[in-house]
Amino acid sequence: MTSISAAYLGSLRTKATHLKSGNTILTDAPVDNNGKGEAFSPTDLVCAALSSCMMTIMGMVAEREKIDITGLTSEIVKIMSSNPRKIAEIQITFTHEKLIATPEQKQKLKHAAQTCPVALSLSGSLKQNVVFNF
Repeated sequence: MTSISAAYLGSLRTKATHLKSGNTILTDAPVDNNGKGEAFSPTDLVCAALSSCMMTIMGMVAEREKIDITGLTSEIVKIMSSNPRKIAEIQITFTHEKLIATPEQKQKLKHAAQTCPVALSLSGSLKQNVVFNF
């Protein structure tokens, strides 16, 4: 069953539509790759998807463990290689300054993030450098 439709809009821009909700995402090639850089690039979305997936799975563990992770944030750095052009490394720093959790619960959250479906789906050659500040 199709859940997303996408269209090429020209000028290195695409539009993807989530069919159930109607939400859309525009992508644009980055300036360093002949684009305008006016929207997320497809590789930016990969990085955002990794962070979002990690937070979602941590949220599932948090609900089960009765931990409030509301306010958890992430900063994401994408490092590209040039030959071939691909994402070489994704650096994600998660921060929650007021997390109330035991060391065991924190370890469960970290494990959940590192084993989320997106993390497990990415190539083993893509370095995932994840830091947890909580």
